[in-house]
This record gives sequence, C-alpha cells and structure tokens, in this order.
Amino acid sequence: MKKIGILGSTGSIGTQTLQIVRDNKDLDVRALAAGSNVDMLEEQIREFHPEIACLWDADKAAKLKERVKDLPVKIVSGMEGMLEIAVLPEMEILVTAVVGMIGIKPTIAAIEAGKDIALANKETLVTAGHLIMPLAKKMGVSILPVDSEHSAIFQCLNGEKRGQVDKILLTASGGPFRGRTREDLENVTLEDALKHPNWAMGRKITIDSATLVNKGLEVIEAKWLFDVDFDDIEVVVQPQSIIHSMVQFDDGGVMAQLGTPDMRLPIQYALYYPDRKPLSGDRLDFAALKSITFEAPDMEVFRGLALAFEAGRQGGSMTTAYNAANEKAVAMFLDRKIRFLDIWDIIEYCMKEHRFIENPSLEEILATEQEVYDMIESRW
Repeated sequence: MKKIGILGSTGSIGTQTLQIVRDNKDLDVRALAAGSNVDMLEEQIREFHPEIACLWDADKAAKLKERVKDLPVKIVSGMEGMLEIAVLPEMEILVTAVVGMIGIKPTIAAIEAGKDIALANKETLVTAGHLIMPLAKKMGVSILPVDSEHSAIFQCLNGEKRGQVDKILLTASGGPFRGRTREDLENVTLEDALKHPNWAMGRKITIDSATLVNKGLEVIEAKWLFDVDFDDIEVVVQPQSIIHSMVQFDDGGVMAQLGTPDMRLPIQYALYYPDRKPLSGDRLDFAALKSITFEAPDMEVFRGLALAFEAGRQGGSMTTAYNAANEKAVAMFLDRKIRFLDIWDIIEYCMKEHRFIENPSLEEILATEQEVYDMIESRW
C-alpha cells in the first residue's frame, strides 16, 4: 500500500489523481489540500478518509472543519497547513499539483522530510530549480515529472545513459491560436483563449498554452529535470498531441513516447514508477490516425516562448521575474482587466525592469515575485 498526499486535490491534476486511486486498491490517500472549494474537498474527505486536509482560505477551513466534525480528520489552513502535510510521517509521495509559486515551500519541506515528489507544479523548478534539484539529490529522493511532456522524456530516458543525450525535443500542440498572426490576436476574447483543441485543463494553464508561455515554462523545467543546456532543447509543434515528447541521442536515434491525450497516464506512471499498471481508456488507432504532423513554433508572434529561452539563459532570478509576470498577467486577463496581447507585453516589461540576482535564495525568489507584482500594479 503506497501512501500519498495531494496538494491541489480539487484541480484538474488532483481530481485525476484521485480517479487513479479509485481504480487501484493499493494507493492510500493520507492528505489532501485545496484552495477554497469547501464542497469538493468535503466530498473527497468523505470518500478517501485522509488523516489531514488543508484549505488555503482560513475562514473556509473553519467552515469545512464544522462540516466534517463527525470524521477523524484534522483540518488545517494556509501555508502552515500545507507545510504540515508536506512532512506527514506516514506519507511516502507528495503530488504537487497546486498552481503557482505557492508550491515551492511545501516541496522543499517534503524533500527535506525524505518524501518523493510527483511534480505537477512547474513554477517550483522554473523559479527554484537551482535549490530543488541539489536538495533532492542530497536527500536521495526522486522528482517524478507529471507533465505529459516531461513524463514522456523521462520514459524515453529510462535505461539510457544521460550523457549520450544530444537533444530534448519538447512537443507542443500549438494551442487554439496556432497559425494566427499578431493582427489576428488583437481581439481575442477570454472564451476564445480557453478553448484548447486537445486537452482539458485548469483555466490558468489553458491560457498559458494559448500564449505558449506554458511551453516556455516547460523548457526551463526540462533544463533542471534532465540536466541539459537550453541550446539542447528544441520545441516542436505537433498539433495532434499524440507524440508527447522525444529524445534525440548522440547516434542520431530518436525515441518518442506516444499516447492519447490523457493526463492519467503520466500521473499513474509517477505514482508507480518504475512499474507500469493497467490503465483504462482509449488506445491509439494508427490506421484511423493516418498522419502525425510537425511544424516549428512561431516565436515572433508567440513571444512567450522566446522570452522563456531568454529568461532561462540568463538564469538566476530572471526566471522568477518571467514566471511571476505571467502569473499576474494571466490573472488579470482571466478577470478581463487586460487584453490577450498584453500578457506578453507585461512579461517583457518586467524582465527588462527586473533587478537581476545571480543565485537567489528562497527568500529572494519570493521577494522578486512580490516586486514584480508591485511593478505590474503600479503600471497597469
């Protein structure tokens, strides 16, 4: 019986993780954490019987505590509550599926407590990869990628020698606006941007996919996960989302991981690694598929990807400036306060104005995030 905890249990990754638990009798949920969804977290508590559950919002946590007082579950709140979950003695692996830099502190705490990490929180490595990866190595814990692309690369590298990797080929669907010009994007609505052609995801990551910032974040994350240079990472648009990513080796051989667009596969692979378990769902029908197409990303129109490579190559605190600017800009777009095109402009502006720190501490990373937020609020 593997004992797991989930940060972000009411989101897309969290709910799909719980579906995997339903389908397998050898997974035991010991901890759950969510943002503010009292009703869904109560349902999850009653179904999975964790020993501890956390809501970020303290007032809603108090309401939840009253509603589940008939159950032997401890209700906590805020960052303090998430940190308590991160170090839970009975837990073996922590699924980090929260959105944003809020995931950094709990991830560090879990690693220090010897927990393996099923990583679905991009921002952790994007902003603090230089802290996280050496710590994980020191503590002897595994960082198991849950993103479909990074899971695909991880699977392709399984059993191979890392020193023989020539290039990481990170695939992208291209999002809902693939092939559009900047002029085409002038009047994009929120509803347009939330219509991803292949994947069902949360609102923030869906917007990130539309801007290609999501792929930019994945580029930076891949650098840390697989210890490669940015010059050795290439983004390839593969609109059908059948090839989830590829690895090219020194001899020219390319290995790819293929499958239907189903996030349960990388989640389950991370939970059971190095084993594979049966998974229900559709299988690829190559006769019906007929073709898989490729194209280069348009980094002139979709500047979020180009800016990610720029931030990644500078390193240090610049990746935090990039990420924080995007988080704030996307939140503003979701609130209909800015236009779609403004997202890239805000990221570029914040990167130009940022006071660079070469090797930031955790405190400096979090301070940079706040400085970027303040910068945006003072100008937009």
